[in-house]
This record gives sequence, structure tokens and C-alpha cells, in this order.
Amino acid sequence: MASASAVVFKTETKLFFREPAIIFWILAFPTVLMVILGLIPSFRDPDASLGGRRVIDLYVPVAVLLALIMAGLQAMPPVLTGYRERGILRRMSTTPVRPQALLTAYLLLLGAGSIGSAILVMAVGRLAFDVNLPDQLGGYLLALVLAAASALSLGALVCAVARTQKAAQAIGSAAFFPAMFTAGVWLPVQTMPDLLRKIVEYTPFGAGSQALDQAMRGDWPGWAHLGVMALWTVVLTACAARWFRWE
Repeated sequence: MASASAVVFKTETKLFFREPAIIFWILAFPTVLMVILGLIPSFRDPDASLGGRRVIDLYVPVAVLLALIMAGLQAMPPVLTGYRERGILRRMSTTPVRPQALLTAYLLLLGAGSIGSAILVMAVGRLAFDVNLPDQLGGYLLALVLAAASALSLGALVCAVARTQKAAQAIGSAAFFPAMFTAGVWLPVQTMPDLLRKIVEYTPFGAGSQALDQAMRGDWPGWAHLGVMALWTVVLTACAARWFRWE
């Protein structure tokens, strides 16, 4: 059984790297976006209203979250729903390899790709724009794992409620833009008006943006922000497990 699961993982890895669009949007696009923003001169100047920080410093956690959102809402739903629609999951249930092995393999690949993208964003941010690396590494890693879990559990819920691949793409796209807004793609969470920021902090990506930014500055992420991400992960995972169908 273990060897069969390893074969599934190896196969899914090959298929994953044969999809240049997925590789670009998860691994490359967040870094490209950060570089474009970093080339704006005013974004590299210290801002008194931000406590002497620069706008580009705020966009590094945003770029990290963008990779997670891409993985959860754009990459996962069409692929897994397509497997179910074509009967692949149903046929696997009659073999020694359970469909869970395929789901686990794909989740691991997306998680690894998202973490790799985060590392690339921080490395390029440091080398190109002198953005500080996380001063609170343990807190940053914890926030990153929880944010990734939130994004993937949201993607799993989309897979559960969508019956077809086209429906999965539509639902994923509908959730994609609000997720980007709450992550701070258009307006960093830290610069939002107080009321809007408080509302956004109750979303997984708004909380994730705040937690990652706090760890970047050397503070332990707020337990409220970590708790919000953990709670969303539990609720979304439970709903996905309740409604998911293999065929």
C-alpha cells in the first residue's frame, strides 16, 4: 500500500510539472508582482504614516498569501473535480490505492509549491529591495502553515460543492477576488481604514496578512490572528469532508 501511494505521488508530481500555467501562477507570479510593485519609486521610500516602513515591505506577506490563494482556488478545484468528473476517483476506489492517496499527493504538491513560492518571494525581496527577512522565524512559519492550511481547505470545499470542472472553475474564480482583497493585494491590510481592517482580520487571509507581517517585524503573531486561521481551517475542512463525493 505504501509503495502504491508512492507511485501515485510520483505520477502526480510528473503531471504537476507538466502544467506550465500552474507552475507560473503559483511559483512565479507572486514574485513577478512583487518586483513590479517594488519598481515603483514611491513604494521604496520610507513612509512616516507606516512608522518609517516602506510599502514594498508590506507587500512581501501579500505576495506570499497570493501564492497560497492561487494554489487553493485556482489550481486545486479544476484538477480534482476533473478527476471525479472523468471517473478516475471512482475507478481508484476499486484498486488497492484509495482515492485519498491521490488527494493527499496533490495537497502535498500544492503545499510544497506554495512554500517554495514564499521562499522565492522573500529571497527576491531581500536581494532586490532589501526587505528584511522574518525576525520571528518560528512565528512566521506557524502563520505560513496555518495560512496554507486555510487556503487548501477552502479549495477542498470548492471541490466538494462543485459537481463539474466548469463549476469548480467558476466557484473558484468567484472566491478568488474576495480572497485577494482580504489578503491585501489591492490595499495592504495594515493601511486599510480601522473598521474595514477589523472586518478583514476575521477572514483567513486578512488574519494571515497581519500574522505574517507581525512575524516579519520580529513580534510573535497575534494569537487572535492565528486562532482565526485555525478556526477557518477546521470549519472548511469539516464542511469539505461532509459534502465531498468520490463520484
